[in-house]
Amino acid sequence: MPHHHSSKPMIYPNNRPGIHYDDYFAIALERLHGERRYRVFADLERIAGRFPHAVWHSPEGPKNVVIWCSNDYLGMGQNPKVIGAMVETATRMGTGAGGTRNIAGNNHPLVELERELADLHRKEAALVFTSGYVSNQTGIATLAKLMPNCVILSDARNHNSMIEGVRQAHCEKQIFRHNDVAHLEQLLAAAEPGRPKLIVFESLYSMDGDVAPIGDFCDLAERYGAMTYVDEVHAVGMYGARGGGITERDGVVDRIDVVEGTLAKAFGCLGGYIAGSAALIDAVRSYAPGFIFTTALPPAVCAAATAAIRHLKSSNWEREQHQDRAARTKAVLSAAALPVMESPTHIVPVYVGDPELCKQASDLLLAEHGIYIQPINYPTVPKGAERLRITPSPYHDDRLIDALAEALVDVWQRLDLPLKRRALAAE
Repeated sequence: MPHHHSSKPMIYPNNRPGIHYDDYFAIALERLHGERRYRVFADLERIAGRFPHAVWHSPEGPKNVVIWCSNDYLGMGQNPKVIGAMVETATRMGTGAGGTRNIAGNNHPLVELERELADLHRKEAALVFTSGYVSNQTGIATLAKLMPNCVILSDARNHNSMIEGVRQAHCEKQIFRHNDVAHLEQLLAAAEPGRPKLIVFESLYSMDGDVAPIGDFCDLAERYGAMTYVDEVHAVGMYGARGGGITERDGVVDRIDVVEGTLAKAFGCLGGYIAGSAALIDAVRSYAPGFIFTTALPPAVCAAATAAIRHLKSSNWEREQHQDRAARTKAVLSAAALPVMESPTHIVPVYVGDPELCKQASDLLLAEHGIYIQPINYPTVPKGAERLRITPSPYHDDRLIDALAEALVDVWQRLDLPLKRRALAAE
């Protein structure tokens, strides 16, 4: 290929005379750098059958690393049944869905998947979206818009996708303090009795690992005539006798109007969904722009997700092993005097409290110890609450947990981060 040399400077199409548009973007990026929250993604290659081991394509070349922050919580992304369903369906039906559900994309595996999800949550119907983010964003907004003069009551720590859904509903919203039953009651009592009310909250909050008082919220909803919408993305597959989430575990799923979940975490695939009454699901299907105007999930992805859900409905090994590994990780890290934040679930947050040091800790773990844990900084958590978020899977064995503790202690000492005083031992 001949090289074209030219003395003329390159003209970028987005730099018009008088205005350098790229400067706006450069300034925005500079701001992130200045606040120490510019995000860098590692180039990772997972190897099916070897999770949590992966290959990191580092600047110095490929290196073996252990992933400690994946949301593929149960390792279902490498389950032979799930991979088999995906490959077999792609071979038989091809790759893409061929369009929106309305036009050409309503493939049979997708219909089967929705039946499976409705059954999982004991609801009449379910509706699948391209992601959990979209299911919240378009689901909440659509539901609220279909109820005249609706007021949304939203937990202060709800995920960005829920916040966006509330914002796009363009109706009155009231934020209640995180998991605060009394504050929610105060707001419900102040609303006119006949007015439609939608309470939106998560069952399990993914950064702190705490759980909502769902039964208490249901009591209030029944007392004040409100609807309940719960985001179970960090709980489906992992809690409840069949993986129906915290609502199944706590025996309250029949009292919840809408359960929202994901296929991308414990189920190891891609996509989001809501489950509820037939009328509610049909109304969202018919009105939600984020559903109507986007291409359907490919048949192979739907078949894989269905295989994962079916497997986890009957297999408890993954759930039990997952809880066992999470408990051991917490115990070992706490014994090493690391600042593990209290959590009653599988999330193991380790407190740092500074964006710069959080990023440095993450970089050191990867470069020196072959351990991959992304730093969690603002806006995912409040400023000053920066942390490493560790998610043990059934496949993180004792040796890996011990190596993690040693690596963290080494990094803590090198960065002069405070370790906890050894509990009582020093007293």
